[in-house]
Amino acid sequence: MKILIADKFGPELPDLLQKFGEVYVSDESKLPEADVLLIRSATKVRGEYLERAKNLKLVIRGGVGIDNIDSARCAERGILVRNTPEASAIAVAEMAFALMLATIRHIPAADQGTKAGQWPKKQLKGTELNGKTLGLIGMGLIATEVAKRAKAFGMRVIAHRASGRPSEWAEIVGLDELLAQADFVSLHVPYNEQTHDLINARSIDRMKTGAIVINTARGKCINTADLVAALESGKLRAAGIDVYPKEPVETDSPLLTAKNIVLAPHLGASTDENMTRIGLIAERLIGEFVKTTS
Repeated sequence: MKILIADKFGPELPDLLQKFGEVYVSDESKLPEADVLLIRSATKVRGEYLERAKNLKLVIRGGVGIDNIDSARCAERGILVRNTPEASAIAVAEMAFALMLATIRHIPAADQGTKAGQWPKKQLKGTELNGKTLGLIGMGLIATEVAKRAKAFGMRVIAHRASGRPSEWAEIVGLDELLAQADFVSLHVPYNEQTHDLINARSIDRMKTGAIVINTARGKCINTADLVAALESGKLRAAGIDVYPKEPVETDSPLLTAKNIVLAPHLGASTDENMTRIGLIAERLIGEFVKTTS
């Protein structure tokens, strides 16, 4: 078996996988021979790239979403597609909180001003998470970890999920009710036709004036122009963004010059611990694949 690790994973992963066969790291010339392909966000398993993978039998996406994989074409060719959603839940949940705290306590401006010798204490009065309502759009593994932590901060947690299934960590409500009540709206949904531009001028208009939007899900779930307009008008107090419609973020993106926004370069799942968890899950998935095909 030939295994190609196309994107950046933990340094221990090649050694973990050697028992299954030959392991290649970042060597695209091995793509036509690879039986197993491991990717994260950077590699897009679509079109010409997928056609070049003539021997491919298993794709493992280290992370939650699989929108960078042409799953339909893989299914047609009998290629199994797996991901590791359980691995990233804690890392991304903590990133969502980092963005919430950075927006309400003005951490980036405080850092820059203090380093510049300005001591901007009076200008940067913040607010607290305690007593605020957190609205989670989506209630999967990551959102559940966010909800657990929100309770510890003294927040009320409401959530919207398409199935309407109850959660022990949040009150499940309709989307309109969530938008109307939430002080923070945090996205935790996959990207698909239903979630494209889920946050747009219409949904923002339903939010409280002064609400804060957090996105650690997918960039295309928010209409960029509508988000920036709401920040400029003051309808939204702030936004914390870790994902973008195109990554790396385009140099002419209006997000880069928007008011009251904290930006990060898709750091949600980028922790040492998460990389270790992803590696262990990938090892298990390949082991299961070997057993079912031998």
